[in-house]
Amino acid sequence: MVRQADRIRQAEYPAAVRFTCALDRRARRIILAGLVLLVGLRLWQTRGSDAPESLAEGTYDVQRVVDGDTLLLTCGARVRLMGVNTPETVKRGSAVEAFGPEATRFTRDFVAAGGDFVASNKVRLVLDHERIDRYGRFLAYVWVGDRMLNEELLRAGLARYEPHFYYGPSIKTRYRKAQDEARAARRGIWSEPKATGSGLQATASSGGNARSP
Repeated sequence: MVRQADRIRQAEYPAAVRFTCALDRRARRIILAGLVLLVGLRLWQTRGSDAPESLAEGTYDVQRVVDGDTLLLTCGARVRLMGVNTPETVKRGSAVEAFGPEATRFTRDFVAAGGDFVASNKVRLVLDHERIDRYGRFLAYVWVGDRMLNEELLRAGLARYEPHFYYGPSIKTRYRKAQDEARAARRGIWSEPKATGSGLQATASSGGNARSP
């Protein structure tokens, strides 16, 4: 009886129809698996991307110093020092540049212990006209106590001043003076024979949208 019923079902549903049904089931499984993967990927992105959409001025805890001019805050925000550029150390596809490790170490020491926030990894952020660069990093002046990290990196000869971005002229004057001091004393990057006035040019790695003040 069972075999007879099977033969009847096979007669009712030709081979082409059975093949189509099998394909439909397979397609549904593939679609379902794809949806599961997409949902999982979305959840992973949501959990892994906890950076805030905006950042106000104030005091923040630093989770990690990424390199000389970039900080990662405990709130998930990446902060890029406004108007200065330190030699590369972590840029993908680029070699570690001279004085890059020294700049990173300077920033790490500056953040870790200074001013009123001794050994607390706290910084105070002050913002200006341009607040986010093209990579989604927040642009800020980073203060520890009464000293500005951006300016001190220039004074130590571990960063170059970038005049072509949209921030206050009074800060640009401070930056220029700090860099001139470092260059005159041949500190850091200015101790190298090839260091010239070309260092004043804004670099593509700075990550901002160059605009006139």
